Amino acid sequence: MDTVIKVFSILPWGDWVALAAFFFGWSGYAWFAKDRSQTRPSVLATTNRYRRLWMMQTTYRDVRVIDGVVIQNLSTSPSFFASTTILLIGGLLAALSAGDKASDLVRDIPFAARTTVLIFELKLVLLLVIFVYAFFRFTWSMRQYTFGALMIAAAPEAKQFDALGDEGEEKRKAFADKAGRVVGLAAETFNDGLRAYYLAFAAVGWFFSPLIFMLATAGVIWILYQREFHSEVLGALNS
Repeated sequence: MDTVIKVFSILPWGDWVALAAFFFGWSGYAWFAKDRSQTRPSVLATTNRYRRLWMMQTTYRDVRVIDGVVIQNLSTSPSFFASTTILLIGGLLAALSAGDKASDLVRDIPFAARTTVLIFELKLVLLLVIFVYAFFRFTWSMRQYTFGALMIAAAPEAKQFDALGDEGEEKRKAFADKAGRVVGLAAETFNDGLRAYYLAFAAVGWFFSPLIFMLATAGVIWILYQREFHSEVLGALNS
């Protein structure tokens, strides 16, 4: 019991509340967005339908060079973010190794909270955890796009589907569903990494105060919701 009390005494109660709000907001919105997309169109759910349509069109093409190019282009985004995330992780580790100097530097920023070096390092650790999570999501997205490329390369030629008549059409639909699902999962995983980047900006608010941290978390989640369910691009995709 004494150990638990010591752990919770590391941070003021306001910081614990802000941390709880941050992780609850992150996980809660992730669940909400996935559940809501089943009843209301979202950007991700709508584009997943286009990915399935893309895979269906692939089965009608004899030459699928364009499909390979598109897959490669899509995989460059998570690759870029994964490389950038490595640099950010390295920078955060460097800041952790120079905690005293980094803490003094932050104290010079107007409105930044004056805290102990330990609390400052915990704030850096939070950012580090966020970016490590993002790195794993981006790299997994890259691999999933690779799986999608393999499926396209392994798909039967268009004339083979045509030769089977009605059975061929069923196989076309089955392939489009399976390949579209794989490419869709790659996009969803990439979206998880991007969401972590957005919330990392909210975590920066903790360096100023727990209240700003909570307000920034709420603001980022609101922005994510608006872009996912009420953006102009969503209206254009569904028009």
